[in-house]
Amino acid sequence: MIESLETTGVRSRSTTRKEDHMKVNHVEGTDKGNLLIYTLSTCIWCKKTKAFLDSLGVGYDFVEVDAASEEDREAALTEIKRFNPQCSFPTLVVNDKQCIVGYDEAKIKGVLGL
Repeated sequence: MIESLETTGVRSRSTTRKEDHMKVNHVEGTDKGNLLIYTLSTCIWCKKTKAFLDSLGVGYDFVEVDAASEEDREAALTEIKRFNPQCSFPTLVVNDKQCIVGYDEAKIKGVLGL
């Protein structure tokens, strides 16, 4: 099934950083900074974290690492390891400075000032 942007609010785009060049998806919402979540498509905690961000109405970017191309997967894993050496999921990077590992509503609200 193919869903359009109008029904999902998700856009696909590429982002370029010094360290990598990878395709990310964007969910529209209130700007609370640069939020990038690395997920696995089969991870229930990843799905819950994305659903929680959706419920807060905040915009964020995400990469489903296991569904990414080999090149994008390697770039994502390299980036994740900068913040989360154990490379566990979900990994939420906020403003390229802070990292929240796992599903933690209180930490997410705290870092977003909610």
